Amino acid sequence: MSEELFPTPPRPVSPGAVHLPGWLDHQAQRELLTACRTWARPPAGLRTVAMPRGGRMSVRQLSLGWHWFPYGYARHVVDGDQSPVKPFPDWLGAWAREAVTEAATRDDRLAPPERDFDIALVNFYDERARMGMHRDSDEDSPAPVVSFSLGDPCVFRFGNTRSRNRPWQDVVLRSGDAFVFGGPARLAYHGVPRTLPGTGPEWLGLTGRLNVTVRVR
Repeated sequence: MSEELFPTPPRPVSPGAVHLPGWLDHQAQRELLTACRTWARPPAGLRTVAMPRGGRMSVRQLSLGWHWFPYGYARHVVDGDQSPVKPFPDWLGAWAREAVTEAATRDDRLAPPERDFDIALVNFYDERARMGMHRDSDEDSPAPVVSFSLGDPCVFRFGNTRSRNRPWQDVVLRSGDAFVFGGPARLAYHGVPRTLPGTGPEWLGLTGRLNVTVRVR
């Protein structure tokens, strides 16, 4: 979906993980940002996530389709305003399926899921926000995870399946990039140690970074 004349090709990062630079063109980025701003409004809008040991995530988050909370899923915002979760849009699932299909041309360990995508987590990063190393392990499905980035670039740290420690690779994700991981990388630890504030595209009109992660429950 990139509109560049000579787009940067997809790049395998590790077995089962592929970076798709510039996958969303300008129009698609604007459409996704408009949708995120609508989803962010209450009820079931952006919230600060409290962790079981008392800490709070520095990113603000909302869910679509199923509500994620540490560490499970529900149909209501059980750790917030108790509202029903907003529906998951079919078009976002179609984007995710298309991204997996493209990533699979670079890594045959990846394949579109047998079931439709039905979850999205939307994370908003201000200039101070970070995301510690973690695994997306609360889903029953082994289907690939698809991540879309908007706004400020970030350093995305993609690690191994054994621990939060090295080896890992740092990848800069820019506005419009997609990142797909599944197969042997489905349970790899990953995180965002820093963003690059104020360096996102001015034409998008977004201060900070948005990340939309699409999954199958």
